[in-house]
Amino acid sequence: MNSIYSDIAIAAPKILLPKKGTDLSKWAVIACDQFTSEPEYWNKVEETVGNAPSTLRMFLPEVYLEKESPEQIDTRLSNIASSIRGYIDEGILTEMDPGFILLDRRTKYNESRKGLMLALDLEQYDFTPGNKSRIRATEGTVLSRIPPRVRIRERAPIEMPHIMVLINDPEKTVIEPAFSALSSDSANLVYDTDLMSEGGHIRGFYTSQDSKVAEGIVSALRGLLASSDDGFLFAVGDGNHSLATAKKHWENVREGLSEEARTNHPARYCLVEIVNIHDDGLQFEPIHRVTFGLTKEKLTEAAKAYFADQNIEFKNAGAFAKEGCADGSQTILVTDGNEDFTMVIGKPSHTLAVGSLQGFLDSIESDSIHTDYIHGEDSVRSLAAADKLGFLLPDVSKNSFFETISKEGVFPRKTFSMGEAVEKRYYLEAKKICL
Repeated sequence: MNSIYSDIAIAAPKILLPKKGTDLSKWAVIACDQFTSEPEYWNKVEETVGNAPSTLRMFLPEVYLEKESPEQIDTRLSNIASSIRGYIDEGILTEMDPGFILLDRRTKYNESRKGLMLALDLEQYDFTPGNKSRIRATEGTVLSRIPPRVRIRERAPIEMPHIMVLINDPEKTVIEPAFSALSSDSANLVYDTDLMSEGGHIRGFYTSQDSKVAEGIVSALRGLLASSDDGFLFAVGDGNHSLATAKKHWENVREGLSEEARTNHPARYCLVEIVNIHDDGLQFEPIHRVTFGLTKEKLTEAAKAYFADQNIEFKNAGAFAKEGCADGSQTILVTDGNEDFTMVIGKPSHTLAVGSLQGFLDSIESDSIHTDYIHGEDSVRSLAAADKLGFLLPDVSKNSFFETISKEGVFPRKTFSMGEAVEKRYYLEAKKICL
């Protein structure tokens, strides 16, 4: 890690890419935490890849985590480590000089989403709610999810990122001008490929750490930091638990290292994709709720008790879910599949409607009442019934996103989704995490 910019918590990494001539349409595979309930998706990936070099041989799809025995998982992990070593020894993976990659992702849902590949300093990341570090989580971290992922990471000599980290750059000063400068010269192009299974298309352009473009990126990030009230620069959008795993692994590695060794060790810096929250190609969608075993009568009774000091009202249909009304109230649309009505919280204790609702749903959870988290209004309406109420939540505002994290610490779990499943990151780039 040659170029470290500690004031803005980043480094210019030595990115690993497959050698020229590699079939990138088979090399790049979607993030391990996608399609975890659809083994048929991963069977299709296996068929597509065949015997070709692929990142599929370098990670463990989470679809297998709870379905296979510890012995089977150990065998998979051994095969992964062997594949990685083989790809490095055979020259299939080649290491570039320290620098950045600017990328453009196109899917059937969005024509363009720009990104920036760099490494974040894990010493300046904290997932504790309310912290004031440069890099912060956006949702609560489930600690029990970290140890099995650390077990995978500690056996891998490299990392591949599916972490997407947000910056608040409404004037588009960091990523967009750098991409424009690089993409004007095809000599900077390092990958250009379709992505399997409806993943769209991706192009990447490289710039070295000592280029004018790299200097512009660093300078612009410093400008964003200067405009931050509390030093908040990076918000983890996708991959909260993956970054938490990298942090824990680094804490294990750094024990016994000298101060100089700690500064330069590759495990301290995690490769991620940075995305501007104001990018037109980045879609934020609310994650709705369906609560099983809950009738309108039970809801009304329980909500009036829970929100007793928050001016709770139930109204007939005609309103819609909305956030931040002029009077400070929040409106949540409720449906039983046939009839809609609204739950209006006049004086909410939480900044967001999803926070108000989640606290209430947690309070009524029981053996007979439980909640599922649903993407898309149509899916909610198809599931809702007299004893299964659907709660439709308002959109998450990009403009108040960072402000809310600063104020609340983290969003309630399952607040938002960044795009559709096939728009998630595909593994393509990598970085060494061992000396």
